[in-house]
Amino acid sequence: MIKVETGNISLIFQVGDNGRLYQRYLGKKLTHASDVNFLPQGTEAYLTHGMEDYFEPAIQILHNDGNPSLLLKYVTHSSRQLEAGVNETVITLEDDKYPVTVKLHYTTYDKENIIKTFTEISHREKKPVLLSKYASSMLHLNRAKYFLTEFSGDWAHEANITERELDFGKKVVDTKLGSRADMFVSPFFQLSVDRASEENSGEVLVGTIGWTGNFRFTFEVDNKNELRIISGINPYFSEYQLPANEVFRTPDFYFTYSFEGRGQASRNFHDWARKHQLKDGDKTRMTLLNNWEATYFNFNEEKLISLMDEAVKLGVDMFLLDDGWFANKYPRSGDHQGLGDWDETKDKLPNGVGRLVEEAKKKGIKFGIWIEPEMVNPKSELYEKHKDWVIHLPNRDEYYFRNQLVLDLSNPAVQDYVFGIVDKLMTNYPGIAFFKWDCNSPITNIYSPYLKNKQSHLYIEHVRGLYNVLERVKAKYPDLPMMLCSGGGGRSDYEALKYFTEFWPSDNTDPIERLFIQWGYSQVFPSKTLCAHVTTWNRNTSVKFRTDVAMMGKLGFDIKLEDMNSNDQQFCRQAVNNYNQLKPVILEGDLYRLVSPYEGNHTSSMYVSKNKQSAVVFSFDIHPRYAEKSLPVRLQGLEKDRKYRVKEINLMPDANSSLSGNDQVYSGEYLMNVGLNLFTTQQLNSRVIQVIAE
Repeated sequence: MIKVETGNISLIFQVGDNGRLYQRYLGKKLTHASDVNFLPQGTEAYLTHGMEDYFEPAIQILHNDGNPSLLLKYVTHSSRQLEAGVNETVITLEDDKYPVTVKLHYTTYDKENIIKTFTEISHREKKPVLLSKYASSMLHLNRAKYFLTEFSGDWAHEANITERELDFGKKVVDTKLGSRADMFVSPFFQLSVDRASEENSGEVLVGTIGWTGNFRFTFEVDNKNELRIISGINPYFSEYQLPANEVFRTPDFYFTYSFEGRGQASRNFHDWARKHQLKDGDKTRMTLLNNWEATYFNFNEEKLISLMDEAVKLGVDMFLLDDGWFANKYPRSGDHQGLGDWDETKDKLPNGVGRLVEEAKKKGIKFGIWIEPEMVNPKSELYEKHKDWVIHLPNRDEYYFRNQLVLDLSNPAVQDYVFGIVDKLMTNYPGIAFFKWDCNSPITNIYSPYLKNKQSHLYIEHVRGLYNVLERVKAKYPDLPMMLCSGGGGRSDYEALKYFTEFWPSDNTDPIERLFIQWGYSQVFPSKTLCAHVTTWNRNTSVKFRTDVAMMGKLGFDIKLEDMNSNDQQFCRQAVNNYNQLKPVILEGDLYRLVSPYEGNHTSSMYVSKNKQSAVVFSFDIHPRYAEKSLPVRLQGLEKDRKYRVKEINLMPDANSSLSGNDQVYSGEYLMNVGLNLFTTQQLNSRVIQVIAE
C-alpha cells in the first residue's frame, strides 16, 4: 500500500497479486488505516499500450525489435521530506521483458493540498526506443457523473468558461501551436463529480500543466463509467527517439481536490503558487505606466521623457517602454520589420536606452522595457544573416503570423543569442528594473534546420531551449522581475511562472471583457500574477469603472493623462494611493468570488487578509435591467464574532457614497449571513468597499 497524501487528500496505490500498480482511491483523506483494506482494487495506475486494456494509454513505446508493447511491474518505492510540509514519493516500475524503467514522482504540499506529479522514462536497450506517448499524470475516478469545465477562446477573448457533462468516450483539450501554445485554450481544467460544479460546495478536481508548449488533457469515460484523466505534452508530431541511459522527464502536472467547490480549489492554488512556485511569490508588485496606447510606434526620446512625468503625477512605481524602440537598417516603425535587431533606433533614441533609465531615476521611478527575443521579422538584419536560425520549411513559401517567424530555440547558438539580448541590455543599462517579454507568434513552417532528421523533437526541444535561456537569465539576474506576455494569454503556465512575476491575461482591456477574463484566470492564478491595465478601451465606461476592474489584479495604466479631465486625473492619483494601501489584501489575501459575471448583470469578488483583519469587496453593475430586483450580497471569509466597519472608498472627487449602511459597524456573522446591498440599477457602475475589523 502506497499513500500519497496532503492535509485533506488521499491518493492511494497498491501492488496487485500480478505485480502491477493500481490506483485504489483518490478523494477525501482517509484517516483510519484499517479502512484502506476495504477499497476496491481500482484501475492500473499508469496504463501502457499493447496489453489487455482497450482505452487510451499513458505511455506508448516501440522497442528495438519492433515490439510495441510495455508491461510495467512494481519494483520499489521511496518517500522523503523535501522541506517542512512538502514530501516526495517515487514509485519505480519496470518491464519484466525489456530493460525499460518508469518512475512516477508525486510531491505533496500538505497545507496547500496540492499534488505535483511527473514521470521519468529510461531504458538500457542497445539502440534508441521510440516514445509515442508519455503522460505526466494519469488519474482515475469512479463516480456517477463527471462535469468538465474548460477555458477556451481566442486572441482578445481568452479564458471563456464552458462546462459540459462527460459521457462514454473521449473529450480532448489540446493545443498544437508551439511557442504561443495557449492562444485558443488555457492549460488548466476543473472536473466536478456527481453534479455540476459550484463555487462553495461539491467535489472538484482542478489540474494544470507546467509546460510552455503543446499540451493535451484527455478525459475518457469507459464502459464501466469510470473516468481516466491523462495529462502531459501533446504527442502530436512529437515522437521522441530516446537513447539508452538518457532520462526523459515529463513536465509537471499539478492538481488539487477540493471538497468545498471551485473557490477552495482556487485558494489552494493561490497559496501554493505564492509560497512554492511563482517567481518572487512572496514579494509585492510594481504599479506602472505603459506608453503603448499613448504613442504606439510613434515616439522619440523627448516624448517618452514627458510621459515619465505623467507616471510621476499618477504616483506609479515604473514607466514601461513598449514596442518600437529598436532596429536601424529596418527601423521598427510597425510590426512588419525590425524584429530581431536589438540596437536602439538612432533617430528615436539618439542617447540610447541609457538616457531613459537616467531620466526615470532622476524622477524617482523605475524603468522597464519591452522585448520579443524569440521572434524575427523576415525584414530584418538577423533574418538576412541567420536564416538558419529560423524555424522554416526549406522548400515552401513561408507563412507569417503577424509578419514574423519563430527562432529555433532547439539550437544552442540561438539560445545564446536570445540570452544575449537580455544580458546586453542589463550589462549596458543595469538600471533597467523590469522586462515585458512578449511572444506573438505560434510556430509556423514547422521545420528545424538544426534538428535535421529529428523533426519530431522540435516542439519539445524548442521549449527546453526556452527554459535553458530563462534559467540563465534567472541565474545571472535573480532579482529581475519580468512580465510573461504572449499577445495576451498565449502563455499562462506555472513552469513559465518560475521565471516571471506576472503575466498579461489579454490584449483586450475593455473592462467588461476583463471582468470575464480575470474571473477565468482567477480559478488557478493569484491576483498578483494578473496584469490589469487602465486604458481607453470601451470609452462608454468611466475611468473609475475601468480602474476598479484593474485594481483586482496587478494595477497598471496604459493611457494618456491628457485624455482625461482634471477630475479623472485626480481620481486616478487617489486610486493608486488606495491600491498601494490595499496591496497586501489584494495580492496576498484569500479570494472569494461572490457573484459570477456569467450569472447575470452584476458581479462581485472580495479579498480577505489571512488574519481576517481586513478585506476589500469589488462590485460591478454591468447592464442591469430597469427596476430589476437585487438581493444583498453575502460576504465570505470573515470571522463571525468580529466587528467590521464597512466603508466605500475609491470614490470620484467630491462624490458621496450611496451604499446603504456605509461607514457602519457590523458583525462578521451579519455580513456573511445577511450581506450588503452592493448592486444598483445604474449602468456600468462600480464600487470598492473596505472592510476593517474594529
